[in-house]
Amino acid sequence: MQRQYVIAGISGVALVGVMLGGCNPLQPEEDTLTIYSGRGEDLIGPLIQQAEEDLGFNIEVRYGDTAELATTIMEEGENSPADLFFGQDAGALGALKQEGRTVTIPSEILNKVDSRFRDEDGQWMGITGRSRVVAYNENQVDEDELPDSVWDLTSEEYRGRVGWAPTNGSFQAFVTAMRLVEGDERTKQWLEDMNANDPQVYSNNTTTVEAIGRGEVDMGLVNNYYLFRFLADDPDFPVQHHYTRGDAASMVNIAGVSVLDTADDTSQAFEFINYLVSEESQTFFAAETKEYPLIPGMEPPADQLELDEIDPPEIDLGNLEDLEGTLSLLQEAGVL
Repeated sequence: MQRQYVIAGISGVALVGVMLGGCNPLQPEEDTLTIYSGRGEDLIGPLIQQAEEDLGFNIEVRYGDTAELATTIMEEGENSPADLFFGQDAGALGALKQEGRTVTIPSEILNKVDSRFRDEDGQWMGITGRSRVVAYNENQVDEDELPDSVWDLTSEEYRGRVGWAPTNGSFQAFVTAMRLVEGDERTKQWLEDMNANDPQVYSNNTTTVEAIGRGEVDMGLVNNYYLFRFLADDPDFPVQHHYTRGDAASMVNIAGVSVLDTADDTSQAFEFINYLVSEESQTFFAAETKEYPLIPGMEPPADQLELDEIDPPEIDLGNLEDLEGTLSLLQEAGVL
C-alpha cells in the first residue's frame, strides 16, 4: 500500500523532461543534477535550459505534482536519483525536512532571501513568492462590495457569487494556513458556512479566473499570477485583484527548493540554487511567471502590489505540511 505522507516549477542545451508516472526512472549520468520538480516545464523549462548553459553541467528534470513527487522521494528512500526538490509550496518542503531527507543549505545562499521565506534550520528556501487574492469581475462587482475579510464571504451578500477550487493544491494550502491561524474548529465552521452559501466549484485557479472573466461568477479565491496569463492574451480581460487583511485569503506562500540527502554532489545543487536567486533569474520569474522575487531590492511583477503592501497572516510556512489533516477537514465539512 502506497504510503501517504503528511503534507499539506532563456536558450541552451536540451532539457530532458520526464513526466510523473513515466515507466522509466531517471538514469542520471555523471555531472548531472537531477531535479524532481512540482513546477511545470512551461514555467521553469526555459530557465533550466539557460542554467545548463551558464553553469556547465547537465540538468535532468522529473516534472509532476508537488505532493506526489515529495511522496515519491520518501518512498524511493536512499535509492532516489533525485538531488534537488523544487516544490510548489512550503508544505511539501517541510514534510521532506521532517522525514530527515534534506541537507542544510549554506547560509551565504539562504541569507539572500528574507527570513520569512526560508527554513529556520536552513533545510529549504523560497525562490519565488505567491500570494492568495480575491479575484473579481470589475464589471459585476463594485469596490465597496468587496469583502474586508475571508470571513465575510459566508454572509448572504455573497451567496452564489464566490468561486473556489477545493481539489486544488493551492486552495488546500490556504485551508492549511487557516487551520494554523484559526484552529481546526473555526476553519471547519468556515468551510461548512461557505459550502452552504452556494459557492461555484472549479477544478483549479485557471478555470476559476476564466469563469470570473466571462461573468459566470463574481469573484473567486485564487493565486496572484493566473490573471496575468489572461491579460497577456486579452488586455481588456475584466478581472481585478483584491486583498483581504491579516487572514489566510492573503497568505504569501513560496515555491522553493531543498537539497536531498541522496544528492551525489551537493555543491552542484547549491550552485543551482544560487543561480535561482541571482538577480537575472529573479527577474525572469517576475517577468515570465508573474511571481514575486524574494531577494531584496527587486521590483514586484508588473501591476502587482509590493510584498510589503500585502498583509498576510503570521505563520511559519514550514508548518503547512499537514495536507492529510486538511483533506480530512474538507471531507468532514462536506466540501470534498
